[in-house]
Amino acid sequence: MSDGNSCCSTDGGCGGGAATGTATPQTGTVFTVSGMTCAHCEASVIEEVSALPGVTSVKADAASGTVSVQAGGALDEAQVRGAVEEAGYELVGRA
Repeated sequence: MSDGNSCCSTDGGCGGGAATGTATPQTGTVFTVSGMTCAHCEASVIEEVSALPGVTSVKADAASGTVSVQAGGALDEAQVRGAVEEAGYELVGRA
């Protein structure tokens, strides 16, 4: 349960709101990525996708082959695809 002072939401995610308390609207997208098999794979994808402009949170799950991306606006799927490919994997599409 949130006490109002935490940056974390009730679903366990961390917010990207500014220090003034004004939250930035977040958009979330889940992508299917092929080729991830372990924690190292997940870390590589997270590192590359996290570097994209506007991205506030990335979670990769090799077991399900998904990457969840939170951003402070609309995501450019071509940029996400490029980042995933830079990490050595293939973005199949939106999950």
